[in-house]
Amino acid sequence: MNSKALNLLGLAKRARKVVSGDQLIPAIQNKSAKLVLVAGDASENTKKKICDKCSFYEREVIIVDSSAELNHAMGTANRMAVGIVDEGFAKSLSDCLKG
Repeated sequence: MNSKALNLLGLAKRARKVVSGDQLIPAIQNKSAKLVLVAGDASENTKKKICDKCSFYEREVIIVDSSAELNHAMGTANRMAVGIVDEGFAKSLSDCLKG
């Protein structure tokens, strides 16, 4: 992830526009998660479960490099996937990570 994406993710976390853990799957199911980021070093089972949920509920999912970057940007530990619930942050992060 580039530094702009890391900064945006940290800003989204401080703005309380990020869900993770037990809140992630329900956020995907009720379509409040606009973008889901999954760590590339997450287990295959975790990646498959989240990617399948995102596919079924038509949510965008992006595989990022590592959980270390994800956790460092948000100031957390042991997060393998996060959902962005704000449309603006989701679009900015998506553009930043794809571009």
